[in-house]
Amino acid sequence: MHIVVLGSAAGGGFPQWNCLCPVCRLAWEGDNRVRPRTQSSLAVSKDGERWLLLNASPDLRQQILATPQLHPRGKSRGSPIAAVFLTNGDVDHIAGLLTLREQQSFTVFGSGATLAEVSGGVFGVLNKELVHLQEVRPESKVETGFGLSVTPFSVPGKVPLYLERGDVEIGAEGEETLGLEITDGAKTFFYIPGCAEVTGRLQERLRGADLVFFDGTTFTDDEMIRLGLSNKSAWRMGHVAMTGEKGSMLRLGDLAIRRKIYVHINNTNPVLVEDSPERAKVEAAGWEVSHDGMEVRL
Repeated sequence: MHIVVLGSAAGGGFPQWNCLCPVCRLAWEGDNRVRPRTQSSLAVSKDGERWLLLNASPDLRQQILATPQLHPRGKSRGSPIAAVFLTNGDVDHIAGLLTLREQQSFTVFGSGATLAEVSGGVFGVLNKELVHLQEVRPESKVETGFGLSVTPFSVPGKVPLYLERGDVEIGAEGEETLGLEITDGAKTFFYIPGCAEVTGRLQERLRGADLVFFDGTTFTDDEMIRLGLSNKSAWRMGHVAMTGEKGSMLRLGDLAIRRKIYVHINNTNPVLVEDSPERAKVEAAGWEVSHDGMEVRL
């Protein structure tokens, strides 16, 4: 399998357009210790000809331009993008579908809850005769038809921000937030860009995995609060922090996972600074910090 990180940042990208937090300030100033990042998405292919997108970020057009593997082919129009698999209905994971509206045939896989958000309204610009919405269910394997099989599974999460009403349940395991297990029949990897808690069940699922791309939104749970940018913790936003007793570094640290890569990294996260103590800490724990254009082969 050939995997390309199209976008490695969380919602808003890096630097965020309206942010001068300490990490974004470095980017705006052109500091070479940080590199700009677009919003979270991966592309994966077995044969290098047909590609599956894992989420469709608002930056998808820019990501396609930056990725030769996704450039159009043929004599007139034709894209190697064969399908999109959505892990949830967050804006930073679905808005890129609007970029794919120019009479192109492809399939969108997602849970019933997620597909409900992309089946009407402005998403009506997607030609229903060409764009097929295929509902998936947790723990039911999906055959894409081009050499990749995907098994979605529930991870702790919450409804998208724009659907929050009153008291919000955090950490529920239903169809709102999915992790993906992707295989070409020989190799397997996991993609989990959003997760509120590393449960015992998730630990056992990932134990001994060859490769895991995992939610790296914040370094500490109170990161946004300490910076005065939000009154929400990572947990409240539906994400598990890297550090702390419940953090992903500790909870995924002793599972014999061969390669661990953080994705969906928020603009406030100090691991984005390449010589920071926080970057050194995650690397010492065996983690990599993804960047746009990063390629992995399995």
